Amino acid sequence: MTINSFLTTCLLWISVSTGVVAQTPLSDTTVTRPSTGYAPGYSVEEVPKTSRFLKRAVLPSVVLMAAGISTIKDNGFYSSYDASQDAREAFPHFSTKVDDYLFFVPIVGLYSFNLFSSQNKHDIRRQSGLLLASGALTTLVVYPTKILSGQERPNGLPRAFPSGHTAYAFTIATLVDKEFRGKSKWISIGSYTIASATGVMRVLNNEHWMADVLAGAGVGILSVNTVYFIHNRLMRNKGLNGSISPTVLPNGQLGMGFALQF
Repeated sequence: MTINSFLTTCLLWISVSTGVVAQTPLSDTTVTRPSTGYAPGYSVEEVPKTSRFLKRAVLPSVVLMAAGISTIKDNGFYSSYDASQDAREAFPHFSTKVDDYLFFVPIVGLYSFNLFSSQNKHDIRRQSGLLLASGALTTLVVYPTKILSGQERPNGLPRAFPSGHTAYAFTIATLVDKEFRGKSKWISIGSYTIASATGVMRVLNNEHWMADVLAGAGVGILSVNTVYFIHNRLMRNKGLNGSISPTVLPNGQLGMGFALQF
């Protein structure tokens, strides 16, 4: 599956419906309160502070994106041209399609963990809604930037900057981190390792420059944190739930349709 197929299947088939999501009461040992989309037993966090969001989300993302911009072509102390040349010399025959599929692995983990864990942050419907919103925001940033930047890939194809594969890989990894960091740090480490491996393989496959990968990682991280920040500020007691169902694409092939309800 190529990234274009992924976008067709997963993003263009988002149906948005308005309405109020039915709330069911949750109970614990001390208080009974209506559901806010948090998983049972999870302690609802305080409304996030802007300073915390800027320090822990915006700053690292901006650093990554700035590193990407500053190393475009032959710019910087260690440029994208340098990295590409070193990659060709170290792995002259490297070729794989794994990077087209690898970044889906954390999504499988995300929904699998929900079956066995009570330490996820939100219930599965809310997770799906946050995932769809984050993916949509990533798309809104990545593809206009590709067109406006006009950067050519190392293999001669157009629309290099930033890397879409890497952006989506870090979107998924960051969401898994935010949902399950309370369960185990190794879930977060594993997710970010997979995302990083996706970016590295894009360079080794001669599909992207180092600059594209760095900027893509920053976009993915920032998109998820922005969606979570807005959600926790404005929609924590409201609907932002997603559902997944089989659908038939215009070409007659089977696919998956996503519905986002808010």
